[in-house]
Amino acid sequence: MTYQEAIDFLFPLHRFGMKPGLVRVGELMERADGPHKRLGKVVHIAGTNGKGTVASALAAIWSRAGYRTGLYTSPHLLSYTERIRIDGVPISPQQVAEYCTDIRDAVTDVGATFFEATTAIAFMHFAAMRVDVSVIEVGMGGRLDATNVVEADNVVIPSISMDHTGWLGNTIGKIAGEKAAVIKQGATVYTAVEDDSALSVIRDRAAAVGATVVTLEGAAAIDVHSVEMGRLMFSIETSGRSFANLQAPLTGRFHAANLSLAVLLAIDAGIEENAIRQGLLSLTAAGYRARLERVSRKPDIVVDVSHNPDGIEKSVATMHGLCGGYRDVYVLLGLVRDKETDEIIRRLKPLTDTVIAVGMQTGRGMDAEELAERCRSEGFGVPFTGPLQESLDYIGEAAGKDDLVLITGSFYLAGEALLLLNLE
Repeated sequence: MTYQEAIDFLFPLHRFGMKPGLVRVGELMERADGPHKRLGKVVHIAGTNGKGTVASALAAIWSRAGYRTGLYTSPHLLSYTERIRIDGVPISPQQVAEYCTDIRDAVTDVGATFFEATTAIAFMHFAAMRVDVSVIEVGMGGRLDATNVVEADNVVIPSISMDHTGWLGNTIGKIAGEKAAVIKQGATVYTAVEDDSALSVIRDRAAAVGATVVTLEGAAAIDVHSVEMGRLMFSIETSGRSFANLQAPLTGRFHAANLSLAVLLAIDAGIEENAIRQGLLSLTAAGYRARLERVSRKPDIVVDVSHNPDGIEKSVATMHGLCGGYRDVYVLLGLVRDKETDEIIRRLKPLTDTVIAVGMQTGRGMDAEELAERCRSEGFGVPFTGPLQESLDYIGEAAGKDDLVLITGSFYLAGEALLLLNLE
């Protein structure tokens, strides 16, 4: 297979949708000679928001410390190859083609989904390249997620909130149960979760399998010094170590907790301070993008991947704190159909009363006119509705140089925005 043939084979697997379960991916692992057992030290990242931040931070830190480090995240923004990286370098198109050729028959035989096939390719690549460390982000939930075939040495759960309720349950406790199921025997779990109904579930799961739980609240004191567009400075103090004036190229106070979890784990793993500092500084160089990323000025255009109520609330709070110098604020919003749409829309209210409803190219996207009506029913003005390119054209005429434009609601929308704005 060529790379294009591999992509043409993989992407139509989306037609199977999400089919939680470990039987199919287990069969893929067996037929690929068990790559999930040859991943070096495994760090499994579960939770609702912050997974990508923690995963990217840990991968960057371990790489800076001299370890060959695999990073598996999802979804991608611009290229399929972004999902699978070693020391920040994406898997090559040729390698995708080779691995896909190897598992094509197995994927077809077991009826594997897109994510299951991609997980197999990632693990095959990491095993073949003999990585020292594999940092693996859960796709959805945890218990029945394809990545849960691994036996993790460390688990990180940065947050738990309402998302994918149709699949994971309609209470925080149920969702926590799904996510905590990635905790395996002997693992050390790092979490910033404070909600008792979720934390108790995590502790119960850990106790049942002989794992240890380290809470951020109990293990560290965090002091955020400054929050600017594209720059966060904070200090962290633990019982034995102190790291003053850590910096990361991120926007938002809320990132400090996620980064601190990565620091705690790195300290326990014996990583030296310089590698921790340099790893945090090199986050974006490793491909971490579109988390309140300013991509243009006059007007300031910020691209964000927040896609659930809690994530939107954090992004809105961050931008609200930084937007004192702006005249008007425009939000270009696009959502997929399985989200808590009305609640997401309500969380935008502190920032703006004007929303551009965007129809996305993905088949999972909510119709722009339907989204516009939902926004209007929540009291927002919707001066324009349409595809992203037309929405950007409208903003080009409507927004002044002193305005802020926030593009948010979906990874799909963020990726499309980066492409249309020539920011690949």
